[in-house]
Amino acid sequence: MPGRPGSGSVYTARGVYAVLAVQQLMASGTHIVAKVIVQQVDPFTLTFVRTLISASAMLLILLLRGKAPAIRREDYRMFLWLAFLGVPLNQFLFLYGMRFTIPSNAALLYATTPVVVLLFSHFFLGESLTRRKAAGVVLGFAGVTIVIFERGLSASMEYLLGNVMIFVAVLAWALYTVYGRTMIVKYGAIESSALSLIGGTILFFPIGVVSALRFPFGTLTAAHWLQIGYLSIVTSVVSYLLWYYALGRIEAGKVAMFSNFQPIIVTALAVTLLGQSVTVPFVAGGCIALAGVVIAQFG
Repeated sequence: MPGRPGSGSVYTARGVYAVLAVQQLMASGTHIVAKVIVQQVDPFTLTFVRTLISASAMLLILLLRGKAPAIRREDYRMFLWLAFLGVPLNQFLFLYGMRFTIPSNAALLYATTPVVVLLFSHFFLGESLTRRKAAGVVLGFAGVTIVIFERGLSASMEYLLGNVMIFVAVLAWALYTVYGRTMIVKYGAIESSALSLIGGTILFFPIGVVSALRFPFGTLTAAHWLQIGYLSIVTSVVSYLLWYYALGRIEAGKVAMFSNFQPIIVTALAVTLLGQSVTVPFVAGGCIALAGVVIAQFG
């Protein structure tokens, strides 16, 4: 029996939404896994091992694709900048900050990435910023401020430091997104990401290898290695590929909207698995921040 007109596109969209649902579960799990493993492995060693594994996997993908992108000389500096933003800043600060803060805070701060991207695109690329988008940016940052200072200045300086480090990681990721667009257009999403990740791994190598050589890897259990593998392969490779699969098939706005559910998923997982408590300031700041993200996305 033939399908209704347009039913093929409906089923395609449903398939993409299913892929995004899986991708968001993977991304949400990142915050939970990172919180657990970073208590066992210091951030320097963990970043070193994680990026070494993920960069090797991305290099293998490039080799299997059978084409190595020829980088133009004028783009070397940009890829170096992206490499620095992606690994030494974003990945390292995320893992370091997770030692002190809680998964739900990290997820919420990362959910404001679209707002930060809008702001950076306006100042650095000259893109227009409508009044509604500007209002969304203001709301987003207001919510972020509430969450960062959720427990006040004197309650726990380590907790505050963790939140600040995570937010700096978000700023780095937003800059990576803004400046990476031109490289993605020139060289492709997978190629650009692989080159940036490999470059970032090389940049971090002299710092991470010192810590890694001193770390007692013999103390790690199979469960610890599974957690490291999750961050290295599931988060940095599989989740990324699923994200770009979706971007290639439906509108970017619809894809981005899925990331707004991540703080809710992470909070539910953190409460269930880690016994995390949910405070009133977190709920209030989260609602304000997410409202700002939605307004900015559709402004």
